[in-house]
This record gives sequence, C-alpha cells and structure tokens, in this order.
Amino acid sequence: MKRRIPLSFVLFILLVVYCFSCSAFYLPGLAPVSFCEEKDIPECQTEIQLFVNRLDSVESVLPYEYDVFDFCKDVKETRPSENLGQVLFGERIESSPYKFHFKKDVKCSSVCPKTYKKDVKEDVAKLDFLKMGMQLNYQHHWIIDNMPVTWCYDVEDGQKYCNPGFPIGCLVTADGRAKDACVINSKFNEKNTYYVFNHVSIKITYHSGESEGWKGARLVGATLEPKSIKQTDEKNLNCEDGSPMEVPVVFDSDVSILYTYSVTFTEDNSIKWASRWDYILVSMPHTNIQWFSIMNSLVIVLFLSGMVAMIMLRTLHKDIARYNQVDQEDAQEESGWKQVHGDVFRPPRKGMLLSIFLGQGTQIFIMTFITLFLACLGFLSPANRGALMTCAVVLWVLLGTPAGYVSARLYKTFGGEKWKTNVLLTALLCPGIVFADFFLMNLILWVEGSSAAIPFGTLVAILALWFGISVPLTFIGAYFGFKKPAIEQPVRTNQIPRQIPEQSFFTKPIPGIIMGGILPFGCIFIQLFFILNSIWSHQMYYMFGFLFLVFIILLITCSEATILLCYFHLCAEDYHWWWRSFLTSGFTAVYLFIYAVHYFFSKLQIIGAASTILYFGYTMIMVLIFFLFTGVWGQTFLVLCFHSQQLK
Repeated sequence: MKRRIPLSFVLFILLVVYCFSCSAFYLPGLAPVSFCEEKDIPECQTEIQLFVNRLDSVESVLPYEYDVFDFCKDVKETRPSENLGQVLFGERIESSPYKFHFKKDVKCSSVCPKTYKKDVKEDVAKLDFLKMGMQLNYQHHWIIDNMPVTWCYDVEDGQKYCNPGFPIGCLVTADGRAKDACVINSKFNEKNTYYVFNHVSIKITYHSGESEGWKGARLVGATLEPKSIKQTDEKNLNCEDGSPMEVPVVFDSDVSILYTYSVTFTEDNSIKWASRWDYILVSMPHTNIQWFSIMNSLVIVLFLSGMVAMIMLRTLHKDIARYNQVDQEDAQEESGWKQVHGDVFRPPRKGMLLSIFLGQGTQIFIMTFITLFLACLGFLSPANRGALMTCAVVLWVLLGTPAGYVSARLYKTFGGEKWKTNVLLTALLCPGIVFADFFLMNLILWVEGSSAAIPFGTLVAILALWFGISVPLTFIGAYFGFKKPAIEQPVRTNQIPRQIPEQSFFTKPIPGIIMGGILPFGCIFIQLFFILNSIWSHQMYYMFGFLFLVFIILLITCSEATILLCYFHLCAEDYHWWWRSFLTSGFTAVYLFIYAVHYFFSKLQIIGAASTILYFGYTMIMVLIFFLFTGVWGQTFLVLCFHSQQLK
C-alpha cells in the first residue's frame, strides 16, 4: 500500500508560504494627505494639526483622557469620529493647541502657562493628579496625520527603540533613586522631586512629490524628544538647555509650569508614504523570537501528525476494512475500541449545555478566522485604528445564524425536546456572561473616572446589536437546524449501555483532559506573550501573518491531540467521548489563564486593587472565548473523522 503524506502537513507547508508573504504585505489604512507651503493649492493643506489620545501606564490598567490632566487645551477643541473598536479600547482622540505650518520651523514657542497655588484646593487637586501620573509613568500618545509621534532612544546592543508614547514626567524618590525616564538626564538628581517634561522638540519628516508628479509633500515620520526646562522669563524663552522643571513632592510653595515646543521639518524622499510606519515596527524586537515560536509549533505539529498518521493509516484503516468485510455473526472476538462501536454515538449527559457551547464556539471560530484572515491581508492594520475590534464585534453579531443552526441540529441529534430553552440559552448564555463581566468592569472604570469607561449610549448600542440583530439571527439559524432531520449516525446505538471497565490513571477523564491541553498551549505561548504585551504593556502589534500561521497550527494541534486521546480512551472501552473531546482541547484555555496569572506577577508592574480586578476580569472574558473556540474545533474535527470512517 502506498504511503500518503498527511493532509495536515501539506496544508501547513502551503500556509507557511502564504502567511510569510502576507506578513510582509501591509496596507496603511487611509488615503495620503498632501501638504504645501502655499494656501491657494486646493489639493494641499498648509496647517498640520496635532491630535492627542488618552494617556495610559504600564503600572495601571486605568487610562485617562488628555483633558483629565491639567495640560494645555485647544480653544476650539474638536474630536474626530471614533469607531466602535476605538471606544471599546478606551481611545479618546481630540485636537490639541499644538498647530504647525508646513515647512515653517519653530525654534521655541510657548503653548500655555499653568500656575498652581498652594492655598487653592482645586489647584492642589490638579497638581496631585499630575504627580500621580508622573509617579505611575503615564504616557502621552500624540498623533500627526494619523501617525504616532514617537520618542526614539537607544537601548542595549546599540539598537534604537521608537516608543509611540512619551512620559508626562518622572520621579526621583526620597532615597535618590531615579525612576523611569529620570535616568536619561543626570540633572534629575534632587531627592523627593518630580520632573515635568514641559517641552517637546518635534521633528517632522516629509516626502516631496515634485519628482514623482504630484503636488506638495506627504508626511512620512514624526518624532519628538521630551525635555524638562524651567522657564524664568516668558518673553525670553530658552528651549535648548537650562535647569529642569522641578515639582517638589511636598506642595509647600506655588508652582508655575510653562509648556513650550519647537518643531523642525526634514525632507527624506527615500521613505515612501506606504512604508512610513516601518521605522516604528522595525525598531521593535521579536522577529527572531517569532520564528522560534513557529519552529517550536512546527515540531509539535509534526510529532502529532506522525502519531495520528500512524494510527489512522495503519491501525484504524486495517481494522475498519477487516471489520466491514467480516459478517457480524462470524466476526472474530472483538477487542479494544471495536467493542464499544455500539455505544460510541450514545447521547452525552447535559446534551443541551454541550450543544449550546458548540453553537457559540462555532460563532466565535468563524469570527476569529475571518478577522485574522483580513488582518493578515493588511485591512486591519495598526494605522486603521479600532478596525480589528470593530470587525470582530460586527462579525460576531452577524454570525448568530451558524450558532443557532449548530446548536439546534446537535440538540435534536441528542434527542432533546426543550427546543425553546435551547434557542434562548444559545443566544443569551455565553454572551450574557461576557456582557455581565464587561459591565462590572465598566462600573469600576466609571467609578475611577477612566476614559476606558464605555459611555452609556455605546452600551445601549451594543445591547441593540445583540438583541436586535444577533438574537434574531440565532433564532433563524435554530429554526433551520430543528427543521433538518437529526444527524444520521454511521453506527446503530445499542439499547443497553455497555459497562465501562476500570480505567487506568492516564485513561481517566481528568488526567486525559489535563494532558490534552498541554500541546496546543505549547504552540501558542510565545505568541501569547506578544499579544498580552500589546494589550497590557501598550505595545503595537502588527505581525498578523505570524498570528494567522500560529492560529492554523493551533487548529491542527487541537484536532490531532483530541483524536489521539479519544482513540486511547476508546481502546480502553470508555465511550464517553462527547464532553471529553470538547474539554480536551478546551482545557488549553485553563493554561492560558495560568499563563496570564504568571504574566501579571512576573512581567507587569500593575499596582492598585482596581487595576488588578480589571486585569483578571478582562482575562476571564478572553479565557471563556478561547475555551469555546478551542473546544468546538477539537470536537468538530473528531466528529468529522468518525463519520468519514463510516463505522458500521
């Protein structure tokens, strides 16, 4: 008999080639804007507006709007429209008083003065909040032409890192220890003192279009250097050098802070507009680690593929062929999995709950696959702010029909009769748990005054999407699912259940389930580190090609691990495989939670009860979604294998 190459291996090789190419393919997200010095050119703009976003910190989960801090504000404040994803992620973009004219350098210009009097309670509260921001290392996030204004500085090994944010200021503790950004300047040496970065030197790089046939120029880079400079005379500003702007920890005298800026324009035609984000992305490490992650996952997949191929091609294929050729009455003595063929498709206990989980898992799986595929193609790039979350939410809402259909069809196959309860729970159970968790986290954000708190109108809109679109679509899918006949099983189920013999330790349910989640988690834990960094450490995530590849590897690993363990359990004459196959791959979510706990204590610097509750509250949402997604894939693939083999 000719040996066949496992289909999973061929599929994996094709996806490696495809996803490596698509990981380099990147769409900037918005149409380019041209800037000119002259005002009478209609295609060009002369004024460059700097927008500010919410401030966040690696030591706190609570972001705050720019206006909450007592910074300089735009007199005619405008807010660009924000999509659903931006609102859910807590982005609050608004105009700032920093406005520049194209190619007009500014050496030193004041923005606004701020004075805090020690006898005024309001001033004391404002300065205390500013001190809190410096102590927790809150970071500004500025935007020019939909591009982050970055702070680039040297790190170890002579490399340069470009941070899309820069700090409000820093603190030198009572024992003389310089925290965070205070290490960059030897003048920051006064004990028990805050240093405010009240000056920014901005450098804007542009690509001229004269040599390429279009008018004006396009911005291809924006960097800044924050400085702390105490201004003694508002009429004679010094933005190059001077004593730092100190704010003592003990507020025993009035404090005056003058915010200033300087801006220079530089032409660089070697940088194309479509690749203007590259200097930010290239400065981030991790590419070599990403390939290590892929190779690590590849080894696991090849190992599992070899095991599955050996079982399917040698053992199962021969056994099934011989079993189908021999008449039942004249069959040789049965052993192993063949003894339970009449009980394999016996309906599971708690069949309604399993069908609900499978329906919701199907909805999440399709949503995840489409979202990652679009992100891999570049349509959901970092430049298209909030697009990833918006796409995921919209897809989830529109995919209620598959959830209702799968849940209803399986529930009918299990012999269930409470179809109304099944439909309602499919539409409400898992989304209800997520929304309840989300609402409790939002209450904490409201109490803390964070910009991440979802406005009441947005909550109403989310409920409208859920009950107005998703729930009716789930009912429609359930209608067609119940209308279809029950899935015809390839084997007739015996009327009397077979007694299950005493199981060894490794074939018992709990040890098998615990072991089943190890290999799938081993495929994703390195990629998981970068995802958690992007969420909690506010780092930019852009390697969706790698992520899509790891996603496919995870699917292959979950299905193969489930097949292996199910085969071993059937050989031990234990036919309770419905829940076990779901939980075997779904248990990967438990390892995800354990890793999230490890990440919280070993990588993050989060302090405060509110931030801790928010971290674990949002983590539980991620764990539930991941549990449904991995569980449904492991079981679906196993059911397909059973039916494709035609056990009869």
